[in-house]
Amino acid sequence: MTRKNAHALVSLGLAALMVSGCSVVPQSSYGGGNAYYANQTSAPVTTSAPVAAAPRMAAAAVPVVRSGAEAQCLSDLGASGVRFDPLPDQYRGEGCSTLNTVQMHALRSDSGQLDVSNLGPVTCPVSNAFAAWARFGVDRAAQEVFGTRLASIQTMGSYACRNVAGSSRRSAHATADAIDISGFVLADGRVITLSDGWDGSAQEREFLRIVQRSACRRFGTVLGPDYNAAHEDHFHVEGVIEGSSFCR
Repeated sequence: MTRKNAHALVSLGLAALMVSGCSVVPQSSYGGGNAYYANQTSAPVTTSAPVAAAPRMAAAAVPVVRSGAEAQCLSDLGASGVRFDPLPDQYRGEGCSTLNTVQMHALRSDSGQLDVSNLGPVTCPVSNAFAAWARFGVDRAAQEVFGTRLASIQTMGSYACRNVAGSSRRSAHATADAIDISGFVLADGRVITLSDGWDGSAQEREFLRIVQRSACRRFGTVLGPDYNAAHEDHFHVEGVIEGSSFCR
């Protein structure tokens, strides 16, 4: 096959992918504002489905094929100021997978960056809900109750191939569709944890209950210390609201 013919076949393959409503998204860091990729070097490519701006890929980059809806989710996440990397889809075991997931590195507040600890893969929709909750729920609650902004969110992780405690049913963590949050660090250095603050000072109790109510407006399931002893030291946030939700 000549080089000219090979180039023609590659062009036809890419054209077919775009027509099918998919886009090729490289594993590169997205940035905040209008710069969705930290390494963007070329103009966005417009297709029939809304997609994120695509940079030129390095020769060694492995593309991740995304549907139009998934690409739009990534674009929305970048527009919210989150720094993250899209991850390749993986089936990791019986009932366990990381599909349409990202690795978040930092979030965005009203006035700057929000750090986040101990996160692994998280589905893109839950990542968007988490980013909005961090900014509009947690950071603003910190300013209202403590008079200082939020600096970072402490988590106990996201993806884990395991069952719901005491059952044979897979946990939402097994599909990277849940995050466990253990505490919050304020800009003045104070640390508000669920284990100490849920029944702590009046300010701590007020703050933690405000952020829980805010989470209940964004996630499909929210479990906290009042649910059971297994959640006495963290908030479990899972899925996004699609009709009904469970908040306890």
